[in-house]
Amino acid sequence: MNTAEYYPYRSAAARELCFRYLDDQAARVWPVVSEERMVPTTFGETFVRVSGPPGAPWLILLHGAGATSLMWAPNIEALSREFRTAAVDQIGEFGKSVCTRPARSLEDLIAWLDGLIGQLEARERVSMAGMSYGGALAAQYAVRFPDRVEKLVLLAPGATVLRPPAEFWARILVLAIARQRGLRAFFRWVFADMAAKDPARIDEIAEQLALSARSVERHRVPMPPVMSDGEWGSLRPVTLFLAGEHEVIYSAEKAVRRLKRVAPQVTARIIPGAGHDLTFAQPEMVNEQILEFLKSGQRKRAAKL
Repeated sequence: MNTAEYYPYRSAAARELCFRYLDDQAARVWPVVSEERMVPTTFGETFVRVSGPPGAPWLILLHGAGATSLMWAPNIEALSREFRTAAVDQIGEFGKSVCTRPARSLEDLIAWLDGLIGQLEARERVSMAGMSYGGALAAQYAVRFPDRVEKLVLLAPGATVLRPPAEFWARILVLAIARQRGLRAFFRWVFADMAAKDPARIDEIAEQLALSARSVERHRVPMPPVMSDGEWGSLRPVTLFLAGEHEVIYSAEKAVRRLKRVAPQVTARIIPGAGHDLTFAQPEMVNEQILEFLKSGQRKRAAKL
């Protein structure tokens, strides 16, 4: 398929409008000095915000559906102190990546991610952290390429552990009917803790999703499946799973119970005072958990030297 130079946007003007919006957002919320890179892949040039000390271990950051690399603003400063972070705009979605070949399947997205990682100057295995859809994608990558992943952090990965409940799909159906008029109500439900702490943030998220809906071509997003018991049990990269106690895409308690049963090698924890908004509602706690997990092996290796 030949794509317009502005794909996935509907027009060059729509792309420019969204790029200005994202640049304005970055100037307002991104707290660290970063190098903005366009990394070549077979699916197009991928936009990556690179931060942290050169030579430090790589940590690839994959955002949730409808978001961009800016989703990591509450976490990036802490994560970049000792890691070389690469916050990615997913190819073919709202963001600043340039898509010349649409990713039509999960295998396409895995190939894109593998090509992206290969273009970074990582000399060893990389660690990965993914939120929601990004977590589901990171898990699928780790299943296929376990030798390329040092550690894996899954933050409320979409599906992956459990299927969403009926209420979630019912609310999605209502949102599909109401469209932009239903965005704020939907996100107040999904991000209840954030809505209580910072109501204006819900308005910003709804504004971004509305802009994306107006600007990006409609397309089918490949949905990663729930992983089987065998896949979880054989998952080789050292893995941390975090979910908020008020999670609505599935029961956090049931997800932890399943992981303890089928994948005892996975560290599974529940974050209090948060739901699907855990990186925003409890950033300090999430950052602490991630860094403790990522640095644990480093301390052990240093002790052996």
